[in-house]
Amino acid sequence: MFAAFIISFITVVVSLPLIIKLFYHFNWIENPLEKQKKSGNATATSPVPRGAGISIFFGIFISCFIFLPVDKHLLGIFFAALFTLLIGVWDDIADISPILRLFTNITSALIVVASGIGIAYISNPFGGVIDLSFLQYSFNLFGSPHSIWIISDLLAIIWITWCLNIVGWSSGVDGQLPGFVSISAFFISLLALKFSADITQWPVVILGMAVSGAYLGFLPYNFYPQKIMPGYSGKSLAGFFLAVLSILSGAKLATLFFLIGIPMLDAIVVIIGRISNKKSPFSPSATHLHHLLLARGWGRRRIAIFYWLLTLIMGIVSLYLNSQQKFYFFLGLAFVFFAITLKYFKRI
Repeated sequence: MFAAFIISFITVVVSLPLIIKLFYHFNWIENPLEKQKKSGNATATSPVPRGAGISIFFGIFISCFIFLPVDKHLLGIFFAALFTLLIGVWDDIADISPILRLFTNITSALIVVASGIGIAYISNPFGGVIDLSFLQYSFNLFGSPHSIWIISDLLAIIWITWCLNIVGWSSGVDGQLPGFVSISAFFISLLALKFSADITQWPVVILGMAVSGAYLGFLPYNFYPQKIMPGYSGKSLAGFFLAVLSILSGAKLATLFFLIGIPMLDAIVVIIGRISNKKSPFSPSATHLHHLLLARGWGRRRIAIFYWLLTLIMGIVSLYLNSQQKFYFFLGLAFVFFAITLKYFKRI
């Protein structure tokens, strides 16, 4: 478990300087002035390369293939992660359209589901579970019987696609994303470790620690003043692996929603705001919480640490609360978040 963390961490720390040199060599640099003209939501203070997802992917890949048995599920996860990485690097270099990114996100989710990973049930916060496997379609393919769990697979596709998009939205300032992603993956591993008597949870522990180590290894290069940005490759991989971890850990979708509650709530508020202004939900804007905090005079380090601390608090709380308690705790957090966000909106 700790070896998976350390190997992933060291791989990223050692390889990132090479990625930085490579991107500078080919002039694959994001100029914040040009981005501000295009989208109006740039927060970087100087031109820096993107593409951190390359090192992050290999850190997680090497660690997992050392410590986990290779089966169809692991292969499916990493084929989808590799596809996510390639699309992310393409965007880091050439800025592809949000609509194209959305379709590639769905493709990544389909690869995971095709490998046999789905959401058979979800926890009911008021007791028991909600079975999603009741609607199935069975067929023969090349002489072998197969089944598609329609609701289960559809929810998995939606969930993975949602996380691929939403997690990366909270990466606007230096160090913000790698900190809360590393903490979230670490606590998912700890939660899986509580059920270590179930052998199916050990891959979750190893994968979660590898993801945590990789993003912690990225943090020194991304903390203010950043030397490299996560880029779409680093952001999308963060959402992808957190989504997959939440499914593999016993369909703990609510747990991930709880752990990264602020990024999730921020995304919901931003989407509602864009739709109410008759804009695409995926159109760029400077209305995320980190933009509002910057406008209020918060420094980049302070915003990043604020996100880390909130995630850490949510992680510690998640270890001790049951599903119903988490539900009410999250409702309270949502109420406070919406109240504060509306207050900031009125003042800016």
